[in-house]
Amino acid sequence: MSLLTVGTVAFDDIETPFGRAERIIGGAATYISLAASYFLSDIRLVSVIGDDFPQELLSDLEARGVNLDGLQRKPGEKSFFWAGKYREDLNIRDTLDTQLNVLANFNPVLPEHYKRSDFLMLGNLTPIVQMRVIEQMERRPQVIALDTMNFWMNTAMEGLRAVLKRVDLLIINDEEARQLSGVYSLVKAAEIIHQMGPKYLVIKKGEHGAFLFQGENIFYAPALPLAEVFDPTGAGDTFAGGFMGYLSKTGDLSFDNMKRAVIYGSAMASFCVERFGMERLMNLSQDEIGERVGRFVELVKFQVE
Repeated sequence: MSLLTVGTVAFDDIETPFGRAERIIGGAATYISLAASYFLSDIRLVSVIGDDFPQELLSDLEARGVNLDGLQRKPGEKSFFWAGKYREDLNIRDTLDTQLNVLANFNPVLPEHYKRSDFLMLGNLTPIVQMRVIEQMERRPQVIALDTMNFWMNTAMEGLRAVLKRVDLLIINDEEARQLSGVYSLVKAAEIIHQMGPKYLVIKKGEHGAFLFQGENIFYAPALPLAEVFDPTGAGDTFAGGFMGYLSKTGDLSFDNMKRAVIYGSAMASFCVERFGMERLMNLSQDEIGERVGRFVELVKFQVE
């Protein structure tokens, strides 16, 4: 099975109550691909960078099985840059700086072998770019998954609605689900969003876990209680990468298997927040992942007399 990931490859400056990290590697496509690489050996990345981006990290991604034929490098231009500061409540962050740079005029071009990918994960980008990727596919992937955010709901809702009609799975947080649906109840929000196109919906609630909806089927996975959380940046994309990586590996689209995918995505996200940026994700072992998933199982296991 193959997974095509589309999103940003970027530089981040991050400040949390526990420290600061400057100009570290980030971006949705980076986190998604890295997390998925623990499940699949055929990951295809589409993004754009400037000539300031270090080759070492690209080599690290390639060593993990990430194909970079779809990564554009723009000579003389700078890579996308984001800076943010988290408050004591790590669910709240302030964006200090956003420099689109090469992303401002990004036009994704899929290599020929990318166009027949089995699964597609569209990271958070403008709906126009997301639609361009879908339209280049020569055959429909088994699952098209989409991430989006409040900004596109405010500025490009018409385009977002068009993309939603083409996808199978939407992954957003609770605030975004409420804005998209116009209702507060997440159960009612899911009903409304299903009518927009996605058959499956994952609603992330940060440190409070995640919901999976499919019609009348609902599954809830708690977040793993951690003694220390250093940096939430990229946790949502890491969740998506773990979720889609597991789903692509198994090829099983049943609701029961999607529930397992939520647990694997949550497990990968729990590693991400333990260090700044991608540091914790770079050298995980399968034993560590298995142990972490086991902790999720123990967290929710109980018997009824």
